[in-house]
Amino acid sequence: MKRIALFASGSGSNAEQITTYFADRTDVTVSLILSNNPKAGVIDRARRLHIPVLLFDRTTFYSTDQITSILQKQEIDLIVLAGFMWLMPGELVRAFPNRIVNIHPALLPKYGGKGMYGHFVHEAVVKAGEVESGITIHYVNERYDEGQIIFQASCPVLPTDTPEEVARKVQVLEHEHYPRVVGEVLAGITH
Repeated sequence: MKRIALFASGSGSNAEQITTYFADRTDVTVSLILSNNPKAGVIDRARRLHIPVLLFDRTTFYSTDQITSILQKQEIDLIVLAGFMWLMPGELVRAFPNRIVNIHPALLPKYGGKGMYGHFVHEAVVKAGEVESGITIHYVNERYDEGQIIFQASCPVLPTDTPEEVARKVQVLEHEHYPRVVGEVLAGITH
């Protein structure tokens, strides 16, 4: 059985899509959802999906090895960031090399880096007059949005599109592709 741990800071729509994608599989399970936000919508989704939740604060995440230890004790095979807003600590990245993936709501290397998430990305895309945007699924390293790219998908951005319309198009791509790509990455992990 391969085990996934999901990190999320927000509503958790991608976390739910991934959990649902693997729900009928006997060889993969979402073992744990971790969040730094006690008010995150992902917590209610996790309860509804019967997945344990672990809440943690900045000190625990960056100044202790508690999170890494918990993930190792639970024999997590893949860490999936699904709207998680903090940079992963180097110790955690080193403990799970090429076993942490993230999704970014733009076509990296454009519109990545610290502070470029959610509506900030979509506003920047529209302001720049881009004709396309999309998603990038990538491995996580110790810098924001700079890990090796695994997969990209694009959508058109019309001159009349608002940031909210771009966000809706991008979310469709996220829900369509992220669970499948997570499955492909997981299939490539050997013990």
